[in-house]
Amino acid sequence: MSARSKDILTLIVLVLICQAAGGIGGLFTATSVGTWYAGLRKPPYNPPGWIFGPVWTVLYALMGVAAWLVVRRGWDSVAVKAALAAFVAQLVLNMLWSAVFFGMRSPGIAFIELLGLWVAILVTIRLFWRVSPTAGALLVPYVLWVSFAAVLNYSIWRLNR
Repeated sequence: MSARSKDILTLIVLVLICQAAGGIGGLFTATSVGTWYAGLRKPPYNPPGWIFGPVWTVLYALMGVAAWLVVRRGWDSVAVKAALAAFVAQLVLNMLWSAVFFGMRSPGIAFIELLGLWVAILVTIRLFWRVSPTAGALLVPYVLWVSFAAVLNYSIWRLNR
């Protein structure tokens, strides 16, 4: 296999890993979105349900591309290893939020978890930026969406206490 083929395969695998993380989170969402979540009071700025799938699909793709740009710098680099460790941590926290919010049906605990995710994304952006400014920039839409999600999560929690 040529170096270019390996590079493309790595890109595909990283994007698929990120999409799979979204799919795992989606398993928790699917069990509650049409029942428990539908019955919750939501703020007026709550987006329509159909928007979440496309937005997350794009964000997970951007995350995969960003990780690929970092991986391309070489596994032997301490900066790459640190950046990827932070990336894995935030990806796990991303999946965990769905489990807490939808699976446990606990918006309050999910909000606290989401704050940890937000910090982990900022750390990942900073570490990615050191390795590849483009990789760091690709995660900015993600942290912006999670910032909005935090406001939404908090509002839902407060409205349904």
